Amino acid sequence: MDALCGSGEHGSKFWDSNLSVHTDNPDFTPCFQNSLLAWVPCIYLWAALPCYLFYLRRHHQGYIVLSHLSRLKTALGVLLWCVSWTDLFYSFHGLVHGWATAPIFFVTPLVVGVTMLLATLLIQYERLQGVRSSGVLIAFWFLCVVCGIVPFRSKILSALAQGKISDPFRFTTFYIYFALVLSALILSCFKEKPPFFSPKNIDPNPCPEAGAGFLSRLSFWWFTKLAILGYRRPLEEQDLWSLNKEDCSQMVMQRLLEEWKKQQEQAARYQAAERPEKRLSSEGEVLLGSRARTREPSFLRALMATFNSSFLLSMCFKLIQDLLSFINPQLLSILIRFISNPTAPSWWGFLVAVLMFVCSVIQTLILHQYFHCIFVMGLRFRTGIIGVIYRKALVITNSVKRESTVGEIVNLMSVDAQRFMDVVPFINLLWSAPLQIILAVYFLWQNLGPSVLAGVALMVLLIPLNGAVAVKMRAFQVEQMKFKDSRIKLMSEILGGIKVLKLYAWEPSFLKQVEGIRQDELRLMRRAAYLHATSTFIWICTPFLVTLTTLGVYVSVDKNNVLDAEKAFVSVSLFNILKIPLNMLPQLISNLAQTSVSLKRIQHFLSQDELDPQCVERKIITPGYAVTIHNGTFTWAQDLPPTLHSLDIQVPKGALVAVVGPVGCGKSSLLSALLGEMEKLEGKVYMKGSVAYVPQQAWIQNCSLQENVLFGQALNPKRYQQALEACALLADLEVLPGGDQTEIGEKGINLSGGQRQRVSLARAVYSDADIFLLDDPLSAVDSHVAKHIFDHVIGPEGVLAGKTRVLVTHGISFLPQTDFVMVLADGHVSEVGTYAALLQRNGAFANFLRNYAPDEGKEHQEADSRTALEDKEDEEVLLVEDTLSNHTDLADDEPVTYEVQKQFMRQLSTMSSEGEGQGRPVPRRRLGVAEKVVQTTEAKASHALTQEEKAEMGTVKLSVYWDYAKAVGLFTTLVICLLYAGQSAAAIGANVWLSAWTDEAVVNGQQNNTSQRLGVYAALGILQGLLVMLSAITMAVGGVQAARLLHQALLHNKMRSPQSFFDTTPSGRILNRFSKDIYVIDEVLASTILMLLNAFFNSISTLVVIVASTPLFAVVIVPLAVLYFFVQRFYVATSRQLKRLESVSRSPIYSHFSETVTGSSVIRAYGRSQDFKAINDAKVDTNQRSCYPYIASNRWLGIRVEFVGNCVVLFAALFAVTGRSSLSPGLVGLSVSYALQVTLALNWMIRTISDLESNIVAVERVKEYSKTETEAPWVVEGSRPPAGWPSHGKVEFRNYSVRYRPGLELVLKDLSLQVHGGEKVGIVGRTGAGKSSMTLCLFRILEAAEGEILIDGLNVADIGLHDLRSQLTIIPQDPILFSGTLRMNLDPFGNYSEEDMWRALELSHLHTFVSSQPAGLDFQCSEGGENLSVGQRQLVCLARALLRKSRVLVLDEATAAVDLETDDLIQATIRTQFETCTVLTIAHRLNTIMDYTRVLVLDKGTIAEFDSPTNLIAARGIFYGMARDAGLA
Repeated sequence: MDALCGSGEHGSKFWDSNLSVHTDNPDFTPCFQNSLLAWVPCIYLWAALPCYLFYLRRHHQGYIVLSHLSRLKTALGVLLWCVSWTDLFYSFHGLVHGWATAPIFFVTPLVVGVTMLLATLLIQYERLQGVRSSGVLIAFWFLCVVCGIVPFRSKILSALAQGKISDPFRFTTFYIYFALVLSALILSCFKEKPPFFSPKNIDPNPCPEAGAGFLSRLSFWWFTKLAILGYRRPLEEQDLWSLNKEDCSQMVMQRLLEEWKKQQEQAARYQAAERPEKRLSSEGEVLLGSRARTREPSFLRALMATFNSSFLLSMCFKLIQDLLSFINPQLLSILIRFISNPTAPSWWGFLVAVLMFVCSVIQTLILHQYFHCIFVMGLRFRTGIIGVIYRKALVITNSVKRESTVGEIVNLMSVDAQRFMDVVPFINLLWSAPLQIILAVYFLWQNLGPSVLAGVALMVLLIPLNGAVAVKMRAFQVEQMKFKDSRIKLMSEILGGIKVLKLYAWEPSFLKQVEGIRQDELRLMRRAAYLHATSTFIWICTPFLVTLTTLGVYVSVDKNNVLDAEKAFVSVSLFNILKIPLNMLPQLISNLAQTSVSLKRIQHFLSQDELDPQCVERKIITPGYAVTIHNGTFTWAQDLPPTLHSLDIQVPKGALVAVVGPVGCGKSSLLSALLGEMEKLEGKVYMKGSVAYVPQQAWIQNCSLQENVLFGQALNPKRYQQALEACALLADLEVLPGGDQTEIGEKGINLSGGQRQRVSLARAVYSDADIFLLDDPLSAVDSHVAKHIFDHVIGPEGVLAGKTRVLVTHGISFLPQTDFVMVLADGHVSEVGTYAALLQRNGAFANFLRNYAPDEGKEHQEADSRTALEDKEDEEVLLVEDTLSNHTDLADDEPVTYEVQKQFMRQLSTMSSEGEGQGRPVPRRRLGVAEKVVQTTEAKASHALTQEEKAEMGTVKLSVYWDYAKAVGLFTTLVICLLYAGQSAAAIGANVWLSAWTDEAVVNGQQNNTSQRLGVYAALGILQGLLVMLSAITMAVGGVQAARLLHQALLHNKMRSPQSFFDTTPSGRILNRFSKDIYVIDEVLASTILMLLNAFFNSISTLVVIVASTPLFAVVIVPLAVLYFFVQRFYVATSRQLKRLESVSRSPIYSHFSETVTGSSVIRAYGRSQDFKAINDAKVDTNQRSCYPYIASNRWLGIRVEFVGNCVVLFAALFAVTGRSSLSPGLVGLSVSYALQVTLALNWMIRTISDLESNIVAVERVKEYSKTETEAPWVVEGSRPPAGWPSHGKVEFRNYSVRYRPGLELVLKDLSLQVHGGEKVGIVGRTGAGKSSMTLCLFRILEAAEGEILIDGLNVADIGLHDLRSQLTIIPQDPILFSGTLRMNLDPFGNYSEEDMWRALELSHLHTFVSSQPAGLDFQCSEGGENLSVGQRQLVCLARALLRKSRVLVLDEATAAVDLETDDLIQATIRTQFETCTVLTIAHRLNTIMDYTRVLVLDKGTIAEFDSPTNLIAARGIFYGMARDAGLA
């Protein structure tokens, strides 16, 4: 190099340490400035060029129009090139004139000139590729400026020293060059306009990241706007940015699906290749055993292939950051050396301090780029996995569905996909942790020699201990999850059947079950918490013990080993670096173990059987037919016996076919087979044309009623109106608060059963398909509505006339109008033919009919003779009333509904009175315009049945923290804080002692009393560990205590909440309190609080130590604290709201998914799978929209907080340098090594504060539901009924009125009646007349508004609810069973003997079924009794009633879902077994009550008629009209 710079007077040496290092006024030699310093930026740019060009080629964004900015940049580049060449020509000029010019003056201008030309070309190339802000060039210009600062100062200094400018030309060109480079740097910080031809940004709120400049991206400045907005007011959905294109589910999904398909194809090829070998190796296989294992497609490989590029990028970031983290300890050692050397020039110290700062800042920036990259990748992982699972769930077979419940499949999506998202940030530790450990050990060895091995050995020994604790904790967690699952499952059933529990007074039994499970759960929690405390102890003591052992061994091995500040504190800071990977490894391993389980589950699910789309031939068919089956045998699952066998069916085009048969003979299965839902064992199924399907249990989506009917088709007003009219829905729309825009709750919660069925039917009618498969759509509606629907929709005159219709039905009256009837028995067709033909054939069907329809013929003639006019009017009234269905499951949520309803009732009365008077129907009175406006506005306000769940806004109230502290115990709380303070004091003590030790004078190359020093150091450190352990144990005890109390309060309150609470609150919301919120209180809160205390005391002790050693630092604390505080407030406000938005937008993904899984057969039948996939993608994207800013907010915060931390390091070092005369090396080492840790503590503190804020909300939510109002006491000790009450069963209503909820209309008005003991009374009336309400009042589900009910002369309002309810019996409308044994379902308290139970089963005709089950009475009912048919469930309810055998029995439309035979059996049983009891029956089918003593006709909540059936028919009133409709009069 010296040769390049020439010799003689103009020449200079390349390096001169006297000039550059050992001086108070340092400078570089001119040669160094002209060569290396000028070349650094050039070397950088040429090195970066190949990679950058490759990147630009790959990422073309469309070109940017030439702007003023671009022109200016280019002009500067050209000018710089000119300046360099001017220099070069000047050197040639000198050469020509014979001046001695050093070679360097030719080389450097040439190199710089060419590089500037390259930079200029790069500016233009970037513009053509659409780069708006170039990081590569910003870095280049920055380097140019930094390298230019040295000559800038040096030239001025030498000119001042010499008194003249030695080389005026080069002096001038350099300053021109410097000015130009500085301008170029400033200009490059501005960003260009968006590329031309780039797709116009349609979205109103694009993510600012895409358009952000390089520096803004580096520091996450683009997020600041949102942070400020979030600070000003709570963020809302519309404030969030739309997603970047590459994060959208559509993109991520496509890529992942393609890779997964590749994996599947490879596996298939592999198996195909295996098969030929298998034949050969069958004998070999016996010998080798498990040699041949099938190769499954690997989901992990698919994931890796999809996301490999992001992965590589994150690895580069991580590597740079790991290497940088080791620079600061080296700088610390230089700093301590500088302090101990009083002669060193002071600029050394300042340089080291600045270098520490710069190094920390770079490390911060790189680290957060890494985190951003890796977390966004985690987000994409989750998006992809959710999408793949969703698509799979649409095509799995029914047997797969039976293996796993909806809950389990939803779990794949919620828990397992989330696990992947959580593990991704740790993945790089697999290689980074070992790397960090190796580097740390290497530097430590340099520092302390072989003694390091003692410390490392200890660390390695502690890893298995940590691992063992982690494994044990995993085991506890798995066990705890089991308890939690069973508790939640039980709770969800309790909430589902809460009405039944109340009616039967069974709450205590279920309360006990839940508390039992909770007890076990808490026991485990306590054990896990103690383990956790142990692991915390190990965690805190590890770094300390390691330092202790290492230093101890180092000092004891050799007397001459002196422990000075440099050795001690550099080792401490290296051990602190080493601590992180060693702590992370066990966590990583346990995380990976969890994720591998999740991976297996997901992979297993994705490899499950799919429905065979070719199962039903949709293209070809015998001409003239719409549906044919040849010799079909079908099963629900391969391992089950076939449900349908040897079917031969042909349905002509346009025919109406009725399918009838007893319960459980395979009618619904037949329709499923036609849809391709069952597995076909043999035979062929042909079905040509589009299909509409109405399932037996209507499937209703959680969206508006109109969307439910349209089901994704475009709105055609005429057809839509026709569908609503035909399905008798118009009147319902007028009652629903928002008309057809009313939002329908999940599973159609705010519609009555009949309305749900009609909406489901309207969906089919609107779809205008060719083939209609109707699975018993008429059973859920009242008989007159059934008639209307048959006439207007299904029958020969209906909307669907001319289409092919397959109708499963129990209603006999419609059979004569069908084209032919198919009778099923035990899974095969027993008879087929027209109605008349079957009657003549005198087979099973004919007998069945003769028993049930003696008056069929007569009824028809009579019906025809009635005038059409009368018919028309009557029907209109009927329909309107049917829709005013006032079922309790829709306890009117809004007074508005009631208003509309009143108006209706008024119109009705005017209508019917006028109509009767003039003998002609009167068109319904239209609402006046004004009224209409009022109503729609009111309706708008009340569309939604259930109030939106409140996402809490703003800060969490202090009272919530106080509530939690009280639950933990105030004394406990205080003790925890004191223990933590003690622990910090001990830690500071130990480190101060260490610093004093290192400063101890060295005598004859040795330190004295080492053993005493070591002993005290050890004692202080171990004290610290013990205090931490104690505080963790105290916290554990307190946390478990709080969890117990909070859950207990919640459970007891919910069990005692009145029925109205459950009617207006979705069960999911209550369940959420029991699962999510209780989980947070159980497992998250305590550890979050511990971490917060830890971080808080760490930060405080750091400040204390630094201020104690360099008091000047106190001045800086205030501005830094203010900055920290501001960042913290901005961040917490924004991130809390983002987190809330995220959790609010997460549940729709899962609820939509579980909706899809339950309705998949309907979705497939209508061919809507694609649309549903799109809906799912949209919901996931909405969720990502709040996740993404949340991730960015953490990075934004991290960079700013770490900047505060880096300033602490800077000032600690600077003040140490300024006050070095008064400081010992030990104190400096202490204060700076503490400062180096502060960043982590500050970061943790904010993170845990915001975590605590978002988690403590759980306490708030649980508290909120523990304080809702409760119903009357279960037992009133002072007034318990006498034993054996009621002995007669006399029921009396006195002036009784009732309303559903305060502020609503009365449902029953001033009812007075007496029912004598042993009477049988039928209660009839149009839907909504108050029939069900009357029975609910008897059980005090509804409390009286005025008046009283007496049973055997005892006022029911005076006794406890359980005393009352346990003495009455009801057979409710919906038969509800709980999962558990049949025995538990009949008698949860174990009050009855085995014989009693069998007798009850015999009488309820279940004896044969139960005795055929291997388990007998211990037969396991599945959730909701799904494994019994609806009819069988109804019979179980009958058996319950028979067991109780109380004097008063209430039957609530108990026969709606049962075929006629079963119905007769039930009626007969009731007549014989309850002969002496008082029976109140709400009847749908009048023939069941024709032989009762009296019939009560209710109308609009008042008594219309009350007499014996014969008298009422003779009186020709309302009852006569109903009887005539039913063909009984």
